[in-house]
Amino acid sequence: MGKADFLSPKAISNRIKSKGLQKLRWYCQMCQKQCRDENGFKCHCMSESHQRQLLLASEDPTKFMDYFSDEFKSDFVELLRRRFGTKRVHNNIVYNEYISDREHVHMNSTQWETLTDFTKWLGREGLCKVDETPKGWYVQYIDRDPETIRRQEEQARKKKQELDDEERSARFIEEQVRRGRDSKETDETPVYTELKRENEEEKGLDFLLVSLRIFVLFVSLKVINSVLGASALKTAAASSTKRKDTSFGSDSRAEKKKKSALEEIIEMEEKKKKKQQSVRTDYWLQPNIVVKVVTKRLGEKYHKKKAVVTEVRENYTAVVRMIDSGDKLKLDQNHVETVIPAPGKKVLIVNGPYRDTEALLEGIDEKHFCATLTLDSGQHKGKRVDVAYEDFSKLA
Repeated sequence: MGKADFLSPKAISNRIKSKGLQKLRWYCQMCQKQCRDENGFKCHCMSESHQRQLLLASEDPTKFMDYFSDEFKSDFVELLRRRFGTKRVHNNIVYNEYISDREHVHMNSTQWETLTDFTKWLGREGLCKVDETPKGWYVQYIDRDPETIRRQEEQARKKKQELDDEERSARFIEEQVRRGRDSKETDETPVYTELKRENEEEKGLDFLLVSLRIFVLFVSLKVINSVLGASALKTAAASSTKRKDTSFGSDSRAEKKKKSALEEIIEMEEKKKKKQQSVRTDYWLQPNIVVKVVTKRLGEKYHKKKAVVTEVRENYTAVVRMIDSGDKLKLDQNHVETVIPAPGKKVLIVNGPYRDTEALLEGIDEKHFCATLTLDSGQHKGKRVDVAYEDFSKLA
């Protein structure tokens, strides 16, 4: 076998010796060559190729140092971002993983003499958050990727929107209460004053007018009696007697008739209530509505969190998607409740005579546990109705 043969004992021995990391002081960064011992490094420094590299570096040493520094910084930061993300980690742990690559750029060829200087430089440039502790320096990568920033802003906006809906509803109720109190305070109470006549002659004049009217009425009655005569009086008396005889029967029939009408009204109201009760069902789940998880069996991660109903199975079971995490869960109707949005939002009526009807939330009546809705679809579009809290929910 020749000396350069790949399977020769010498070649195999050289490969075994070159495994793993070698000593840094026997590494030439300009030639990117690692020597195994001092004699090999001395021979390399005397070689023609090394001398040519030194001549190139001597022409513009700053250019080569900046190049190696930039390579070292880029590889180090990329490893920190990919391996540890935004976690806080000791700088030596990152550096040990970085130098495990045999082809890495050595620090002695960069502008930084020590790892501490490099860590401080990362903090000054704003690439990482650095802090010194008794155990050494810790670094934390700052993620400035536009996609990551956009995702974080979107999550913050969703969270803020949910809080704004609840706060807006609370502020609306507080504003209504405040306006009611202000209107009561500003209403002017009526002032009652004593009637005072400026002229005493007015009192006497009023008395004369009343007396004159009584006299005219008395004269007219006397004239009528004289014209009609005794026959008219007899006829009137007979009719009055007959009227008295029939008055008791007519009063009883009228009272009976009035009672019948009242009973009819009561029966109509009872029929209306029975009809509404027959329209109501014991299931209310609908797709594309927002619900709130109220069960604690799933843990604090999902308790009191909102979700969107994506599918309803067998009327009483729903497949929901959590708004925060995106997780999909299968829940029973008893494990969720309806969500009341802020006034002005769209809702879906899930139970009662207007079931499956979209509506617009106008106001909330906390005293009677209901809300005023304006129907936005169906044959009753535009109608305002009062619906209980459990009979409508926010649309997704």
